[in-house]
Amino acid sequence: MSNTLDASGAGSDTPNLDFAGTTPYEDYVQADVLTHLQHLRSDDPGEMVFLVTTQVMELWFTVIVHEWETAAKALREDRIPVAMDALKRSLRELEALNASWRPLAQLTPGQFNAYRAALGEGSGFQSAMYRRMEFLLGEKSASMLVPHRGAPRVHAELEKALQEPSLYDEVLRLLARRGLPVPQEVLERDLSRRYEPSSEVEAVWTSLYADPDAELDLHRLGEVLTDVAELVWRWRNDHLVATRRAMGAKTGTGGSAGVTWLEKRATKNVFPELWTARSHV
Repeated sequence: MSNTLDASGAGSDTPNLDFAGTTPYEDYVQADVLTHLQHLRSDDPGEMVFLVTTQVMELWFTVIVHEWETAAKALREDRIPVAMDALKRSLRELEALNASWRPLAQLTPGQFNAYRAALGEGSGFQSAMYRRMEFLLGEKSASMLVPHRGAPRVHAELEKALQEPSLYDEVLRLLARRGLPVPQEVLERDLSRRYEPSSEVEAVWTSLYADPDAELDLHRLGEVLTDVAELVWRWRNDHLVATRRAMGAKTGTGGSAGVTWLEKRATKNVFPELWTARSHV
């Protein structure tokens, strides 16, 4: 639809262009804040895409944490449809997060080295929001709070997430409430520790997959969790490949083991029994 403007730019069918302060869009989105958070530390033009892409990843981490916390709360309250909606949204968000690697996927060692020194001791494993994602997946580790001792609010949020049930813990508690034989030692485990696979939990998922119509909503929940796990696996592998291309086997930033550490991460599945149970159906 075209607009007819008068000399002042106004017209009967034009949007309001005159605001006393900032625009309502700016008030809601805070775009001016977002677009002025980039403080480059080198003269290399490639640093901007690296910095912005990393910041975009942090925003996606924040959204996904919100979705998984929403899903965990809904499962705790036996509201499976609400949990399913949040988990399904997170699939699209994980796809967008994974696509964030594309601007960085073709980095050569020379291009990365041009601004790598600007990172100093900075490393992605120090991301507090990514750590909250990992905690929600059951990848708990108290030692990962140590880097955040100097930021009280962030440390407190991570400490809370460490002690709370993970998303998978809430799933297993739901299965138990539905009468499925999830062992007590799994339900009453130390929630601050990494989740370890259980043959009894594997047997529960095997029974659900062997007769999906018996508990159709739980079968569907298992499938959307598998979708989440697959996309997490793809994230880890895309991270590994991008790092391998950019820096080979050198020590990572922040003193991390770099590719070696990422290779170990890439071999691990979250929600492990959902994968191993398939061999027994």
